Amino acid sequence: MIKEIKYIFFIFIISLFIFFTVKYYISDEFEKKYYKSINNLDSKLDLKKNSLIKLDSDTDNIIEYIDEKENKEKKLSFWDLIKNED
Repeated sequence: MIKEIKYIFFIFIISLFIFFTVKYYISDEFEKKYYKSINNLDSKLDLKKNSLIKLDSDTDNIIEYIDEKENKEKKLSFWDLIKNED
């Protein structure tokens, strides 16, 4: 008998928790706070964005093209490298 009462009590507590949680997140008060916080964050981001320093790009024309004819190197395999050390 006590075991059944204990289970009913647990189920009741869990259902109350779920009910009040859902009730809070559906409420108008929560929506107002949520949208105010989003607007507040947007305004803060705009202020921070305007105060950032813009850096100039230093990566223009850094690629150097090399002809394949000029850069012919001997292709070595791994075993050839080991043999040359002996």
